[in-house]
Amino acid sequence: MSSRTYPRDDVDAATPAPMTRAQRRDQATAETRAAILEAARARLLEVGYANLATRAVADAAGVPLSQIHYHFGSKQLLILAVLEAENQRLLERQRRMYAGPEPLARHWEQACDFLDEDLESGYVRVLHEMIAAGWSDTEVAAAVRGLLAGWYRLLGDVARREAERRGGLGPFTPDEVAMLMGMPFIGAEAQLLLGLDETEFPARSALRKLGGLLGSLEER
Repeated sequence: MSSRTYPRDDVDAATPAPMTRAQRRDQATAETRAAILEAARARLLEVGYANLATRAVADAAGVPLSQIHYHFGSKQLLILAVLEAENQRLLERQRRMYAGPEPLARHWEQACDFLDEDLESGYVRVLHEMIAAGWSDTEVAAAVRGLLAGWYRLLGDVARREAERRGGLGPFTPDEVAMLMGMPFIGAEAQLLLGLDETEFPARSALRKLGGLLGSLEER
């Protein structure tokens, strides 16, 4: 008699195996963390950092207050987690843009478009609120320095690529050019968040005209 076995007709080979207890726990943890981050982001945009209450975040996420402290430890660390997640997404967007074949002036123009998007999304406001919080909190300052460093490193890579293409950047090093590219945006963001009248203090148009200056230099 053959010992050969045959597949059962009532078993779908494509049916995934049931999750283990550990997998279910990990999934629940990830879902809880994601719900808290989304609730924190929404509340942050609504009331600002200074008025944000972790209890309100917990209520919005539908979790006990203890879950916020379990997953994030403190209000500041929660907001930094919100900011870091958004920062990583935007950095990847920027990397894709700078990897394109367009000239640097066109990339600058696109970055100005992104600035408006990021102001609307609330990212810029959260970033600047955490910059301000970092002035009196060393832990927050260290985290925000890490976020900003990611942008300056990306711009440094762009500047190094331009230096190779052009045979140099005049008196500037690539890292100095990175600072010169990044700092105007930080300053313009602060001005726009404060609500300075753009008819008198035209931050957006000034940034865009820098892109035109880059274009004229590229044509030489």
